[in-house]
Amino acid sequence: MPRTPAAPTAPPIATDSPTATPTHCPYCALQCGMSLRAAETGVEVVERTDFPVNRGALCGKGRTAPAVLSSRVRLTEPLVRRPATGRLEPATWEEALVKIAEGLGRTREVYGPDAVGVFGGGGLTNEKAYALGKFARVVLSTSQIDYNGRFCMSSAAAAHQKAFGLDRGLPFPLEDIPRTGCVILVGSNLAETMPPALRYLTELKENGGTLIVIDPRRTRTAEQADLHLAPRPGTDLALALGLLHIVVSEGRTDDAFIQDRTGGWEEARSAAMAHWPEMVERITGVPVPQLRDAVRMFCDAEAGMVLTARGPEQQSKGTDTVGAWINLCLATGRAGRPLSGYGCLTGQGNGQGGREHGQKADQLPGYRKLTDPAAREHVAGVWGVDPDSLPGPGRSAYELLDALGGDIKSLLLMGSNPVVSAPRAAHIEERLRSLDFLAVADVVLSETAAIADVVLPVTQWAEETGTTTNLEGRVLLRRKALDPPPGVRTDLEVLHSLAALLGHEKGFPSDPEEVFGELRRASAGGPADYSGISYRRIADEDGVFWPCPDDSHSGTPRLFLDRFATPDGRARFVPVTHRPAAEETDAEYPVILTTGRVVSQYQSGAQTRRVDELNAAAPGPFVELHPRLAERLGAAEGDRLAVVSRRGRAVAPARITEAIRSDTVFMPFHWPGEGRANTLTNPALDPTSRMPEFKVCAVRIERVQD
Repeated sequence: MPRTPAAPTAPPIATDSPTATPTHCPYCALQCGMSLRAAETGVEVVERTDFPVNRGALCGKGRTAPAVLSSRVRLTEPLVRRPATGRLEPATWEEALVKIAEGLGRTREVYGPDAVGVFGGGGLTNEKAYALGKFARVVLSTSQIDYNGRFCMSSAAAAHQKAFGLDRGLPFPLEDIPRTGCVILVGSNLAETMPPALRYLTELKENGGTLIVIDPRRTRTAEQADLHLAPRPGTDLALALGLLHIVVSEGRTDDAFIQDRTGGWEEARSAAMAHWPEMVERITGVPVPQLRDAVRMFCDAEAGMVLTARGPEQQSKGTDTVGAWINLCLATGRAGRPLSGYGCLTGQGNGQGGREHGQKADQLPGYRKLTDPAAREHVAGVWGVDPDSLPGPGRSAYELLDALGGDIKSLLLMGSNPVVSAPRAAHIEERLRSLDFLAVADVVLSETAAIADVVLPVTQWAEETGTTTNLEGRVLLRRKALDPPPGVRTDLEVLHSLAALLGHEKGFPSDPEEVFGELRRASAGGPADYSGISYRRIADEDGVFWPCPDDSHSGTPRLFLDRFATPDGRARFVPVTHRPAAEETDAEYPVILTTGRVVSQYQSGAQTRRVDELNAAAPGPFVELHPRLAERLGAAEGDRLAVVSRRGRAVAPARITEAIRSDTVFMPFHWPGEGRANTLTNPALDPTSRMPEFKVCAVRIERVQD
């Protein structure tokens, strides 16, 4: 695929302006406030110092986001693959839409509705995610829909549901973090993944609080910690159990809280007591004195929080791992109280809202279960269809992608780039290529779009209005600031047109506020109840926290203070025990690979790799390794190294640092080609969340002789 030219560097950030359009950053789950204003160079970013989440601060990605609006780097007309040349070539919208309708319709007729798949994204607005789920179930009648958010927060979501009866990333607003006494941050590098949030940890320490960071690498975030624990990747579950063992043995449990507000303690306690500190040290590599220091710091504080991210969650035991950290919070009374609790640092821009309104395989809007007859009846009533016509749950994300070309013959994909982002990526690329028909709607010609049969150019964040829900559960309004280039349409317009071509002329409006109004009705009475939230309220109140069941309700910034969302109002301890990673090291593959992000790129890099300034800061992949490992290999800084797993081979230059364990290497996952980290990663799935094990796989390292 020819390289898409990079966008020009964005202009410097400007100060507050009454003529600018207030909106939000298109990237991570902070959804930082910003405004956009017309400028000679196109559009410029203006600070929104009054927005409470980021208070005007932006990272380099947010500051340069307008660069991707340039027609030089994006799609501006539909593309259709021509049989005569085998190439994607320009087409009219009418031709492209008809080809998609015919491709999906033909598959349904020949093989049945479940031979058609739909794959969404955690960056889609709430309106788009809602409409996409409705389109799959009502127009296509397929159960085969899931989205890339399955690869992000699904383990934490499953653990939330088990323990608390409700999944919202943070049960408290970010503003509470600096006011607590101790934060345990597990598997998160906030300084690089969401830099404006680092100030909350800085303010925590300024207020006299303490920070414990758990990460196999000494990251920029870990450098801020009062205590840094560096466990072997894949052993976070044992670490959490070892800490709970010490809490019990030292008499630090909150017995009154356990008795009054929880259930299942004895079983969880027994499971934890099988993980004595010396055993945990052997498993994790974390010395017993450090384990005891962590317990002392956490329990001596009057209030405390545990925050997890992808490190412990992207494992084949991610749900149990998060459950163990929740058990630690419950046993010490650090949940359901002011300035205390467990929270998940959701990653994608609409990772929270994207998992609430129907693009997941097992879900209906409002975080309702697809298997619940009452939920089916309610949502079917809003949609004007028979509840029995709604299909049941389908495959999870990786299982859906793995079935392409087999049971699933055609795929409609929106806002995702699995050629780069999926585990065992070379295999998934083969599956995508084996489809009878692939249609992609995207902003840019991503690596996945480049192998499609039809590609539709769609609008970006600044060119459309819609809502997102950030990691706090705060529903926000992105406002349209400028018109898209001619030839570009919104995703809602695409779904409206496809639905009409497939026989559903009504029910799929293209106006986002109208779609949101329907979403409010569909979510009413559900766990994620948006029925009291309107565009006007969001604008007037800097966002509204769900649940918000009616217009007079003030929203819910803090959950669980009176009761948990379980039938009896009690939180549930879940007994868990340590087990190895799905793939342990051996003589042939003696090193652990873990993956992650760097500050100047985002996810699969489809957008950020098109910005000159970001590419200058992070031009390509690398292999981070410890000097002792480099010495054994005879490798020097910058040498090309091959990282080989049971699934494939990736090549990138060496970056040697003492900031990583000597038994572990790290690769960022933003790039395609020979440095594609996800060529190596293991698709072993968590049995509950169906999360692949991105964070742990066995590899060997070889020097590449040029």
